[in-house]
Parts: sequence; C-alpha cells; structure tokens
Amino acid sequence: MPRRVLILSSSVGAGHMRAAEAIECAVRRLDPAATVENLDVLKFTNGFFRMAYAESYIGMVNYMPSIFGICYDLLDRKPSRAQMGERIRRMMQRFNLGKFLRHLKRGSWDVVVSTHFLPAEIIAGLKRRGKLKIPQVIAVTDIDIHRLWVNEPTERYCVATDEAAINLQARGVPAAATVVTGIPVHPVFSEPIDRAACLVKHGLSGERPIVLQLSGGFGFGPIAKIHNAILQVEEPLELVAVTGRNLRAKVTLEKMEVPKRHIVHVLGYTAAMHELMAVADIILSKPGGLTTAESLASGSVLAIVNPVPGQESRNGDYLMENGTAIKLNNISTLAFKLTKLLRDRERLAAFKANALRISRPRAAFDVAEQVFHLADAHRTAS
Repeated sequence: MPRRVLILSSSVGAGHMRAAEAIECAVRRLDPAATVENLDVLKFTNGFFRMAYAESYIGMVNYMPSIFGICYDLLDRKPSRAQMGERIRRMMQRFNLGKFLRHLKRGSWDVVVSTHFLPAEIIAGLKRRGKLKIPQVIAVTDIDIHRLWVNEPTERYCVATDEAAINLQARGVPAAATVVTGIPVHPVFSEPIDRAACLVKHGLSGERPIVLQLSGGFGFGPIAKIHNAILQVEEPLELVAVTGRNLRAKVTLEKMEVPKRHIVHVLGYTAAMHELMAVADIILSKPGGLTTAESLASGSVLAIVNPVPGQESRNGDYLMENGTAIKLNNISTLAFKLTKLLRDRERLAAFKANALRISRPRAAFDVAEQVFHLADAHRTAS
C-alpha cells in the first residue's frame, strides 16, 4: 500500500504555500507511488475568518509594519493557558475549522506535514486530546523560531539552522525531535542551471551585472520609488523588475525613463523565478523566508529593502551575520550602496560564495526523508 502524506499550509503570504509545494514535489520525486494531498486549511473556513486571518495579516504587514512588529514580539512571549486571549484564539480556530477537521478525519494518513503554524497547532491540539494519532512534521519557513511554531506533541521539527534548533530546545522541544534541513525550496533550485541558455531564454545580454528587483507575488510596496532609485546607480547594470500580479506597477515602470547606461526589463508574474535568480548578481527584495532560502540556493547577494519587523528582520540579521547581504535602510541611499557594492567585485564575489556556503538547495528532499521515516514507523506500529 502506498504511503499517504497530507501536507497542510495557510494562504497567509506566498511563502508557506511555496514551501508546501516544494515538499509535495520532493515527496513525489522520491516516491512516485505515494498518495499526496496538499491543502490550504483556510479554504475550509468561512469568508469572515479567512479575511480576518489572512487579509488582516497582509494589510498589517504592508500598511502598518511597525504595529505588526509589536504584535510579533508580544505573541512570541509564552502565555499561560489560562489567559483569556489565548483561550479565545484557540476556540475561534476550532470553531471556524470544523469543515477541515471533518475532512481530516475522513482520510487515512500515515503522516501530516505543516508549513504554517495554524494547521500545526490544530493537529497538535487533536493529538493532545487523543483524537488523532498520526505523526506530524512541522517545516519552519523562517530562519528564526517564533513561539507560534512550537506545537507539542510534534514528532519532527525541520528548521533552517543549528541556532533555530537550539532555540526550539530552549522552548522545551526534545532534541531528538529537531532536525536541521533548511527551509524547503522547490527542487528546481537544486538542479544545475545553464546560465547562457537562461540569458537567451529571457532576452538578457549578461554583459553587465544583473540586478533582480522583486516585489512579491502580489506586487506590494513602493515599487516605483525603489525602481527609480536603482536607475540612479552609477555603475552600468541590467535590471530585471518583477512586479508580480500588480499590473498597474508594471505599466508605471515601463513608462519610466531609463538612463542610457542601463538595460531594463519589466516583467509581471513569472513562473521562472529560479532561472532569473540563477543569473542575478544582486536580488533586491524583502527577506521573506522562502525568498531568503531561494536567493542563497541561487548564490546571489540579497540587498534587503523594507524588511517587515519580526521574522523578516531576523532573516536579514542572519544573512548579514554570514556575509551574504547588505541592508538598504533608506531609499535615498540605495543607489549609493548598490554602486559601491557593484564596484567592489571582490566583495561581491565573497558574498556570493558565502551564500552558496550556507545554502540548502535540497532542503525539501531532506524534509521528505523525515516524512518517509515517520510514515514508515507509523505504518509498522499500526
């Protein structure tokens, strides 16, 4: 009988969903016979809960980042189970996820994998109450550990770094339950890329440094201001700006005057991000967990812009500690800092080497191996 693997995430930002897709792809490649279901648990909830949970997060991150940072730190403190706020939060989740729970109980799964803390908490709660006996794997999608990721009992936590594993253990997770895999990125990031072929495919000359400007799948943030600042860089460059699904931003960027020393390509949503990252010398982006892991796997330098206080700030700290990134605190100094980096080819090369040194492009496969180990143990014990 084939292994049965349930992968759970939440459509709160694109990173958690990308991690779930990466693990699904790795599981299918390593075991083509496996039965795999990949679910967004928020699709099982009502519209109000979905809006309150997902859209409020996205709105706060994009329009009130400082408030989000405060909430992030407050939620990182371990609450008493007797606290009213914590009890209400858990009760609301159970009330609004009844459809998901019914779906879960109808399946006969060997293992469940969570790439977001909402389903992880639900699964752990069911296990605590004796209503579910299958093992759980939590794949953490940021460099550091937040308290919401800690959901006991969980048989395996797959984390990005040794430091994250130590942090988990300090929060009471058994050392045997922690394994350092890296953040799961799509298996294409572990495959060799023909740079020359990629340049031709995307119409790039490759004759000057390539800067890749990212704005997320939905194209949030001051895209035009950042783009204009990049155009002020003194060193000739080839700029690829990806605006995601923000058509208005794409049209705006296409109308901007380009200095003769630069070459500019403006793209909307693309499924070839791994190829663009592979040819980029510098990726200018917010340091989300998946973007961070993908840029490292590509051996590119990350120029951090507008990090969200909380997990993105911590991701950025890790990158800078390891000499793989620079931080652009102000758009007004962006051109100066990029010019300085592009002119220091030795420093740029060192940053790229550091990125590859700490990268884990096969993280999704390593997570999949943990999934198989637990699934087989569960089947043997059943």
